[in-house]
Amino acid sequence: MKKLEIACFNPESALIAQQGGADRVELCDNIKAGGITPDFEVTRQTRKEVTIDLYVMIRPRGGNFVYIEEEFQQMKNEILKFKTLGVNGFVFGILNDDRTVNIESNSELVELAKPLPCTFHRAFDEVTDVFQSLEDVIQCGFSTVLTSGTMPNVTEGISVLKNLVEKSNNRIVIMPGGGLRSANIKMLQQHTNAGFFHSSAITDGGEVANIDEVKALKAALS
Repeated sequence: MKKLEIACFNPESALIAQQGGADRVELCDNIKAGGITPDFEVTRQTRKEVTIDLYVMIRPRGGNFVYIEEEFQQMKNEILKFKTLGVNGFVFGILNDDRTVNIESNSELVELAKPLPCTFHRAFDEVTDVFQSLEDVIQCGFSTVLTSGTMPNVTEGISVLKNLVEKSNNRIVIMPGGGLRSANIKMLQQHTNAGFFHSSAITDGGEVANIDEVKALKAALS
């Protein structure tokens, strides 16, 4: 059975995702920055109301994915803090200056998050060598990689996504995301053979998921 994750920038969207039949929520803040770590109290409240899997983004700021030591310490502290809320997983990604995967720092965070699984987010779409980076992310211990196939959106990245699914060989879940909508999810599913899909399900340029879009995305996967 194919699964659906909804990126939610507020508790309202998380409830809509659940009502619409999504399998998982990725909770973050600040849609304009492409998602950063959500507020702790907001997450606590969301966890009380949402019974489906809830993953939390750990990203100290918008911009690039190269972090100074203080930011890295902040990420470590946030993982430990959010673990106390009973969340189901984390979403993050750290790169080096040369746009390779920072194996040491990512591995440390993955270890800290255990036994909870981790998703390497769309920092992956900024790497220079996509297939080497796939191996690096697997080496770090991530369970999932969220990617648009290194292109601006999933439809442009469809051939890379297909190759990533093949090369991953079930060692890690390749989750297409970035411009994924009910209008293109069937085509993506057929071409890539991915098992998990990611969308904000926002259809009006706002910040709240659309329940009809969530339902349509889920229906297209069944």
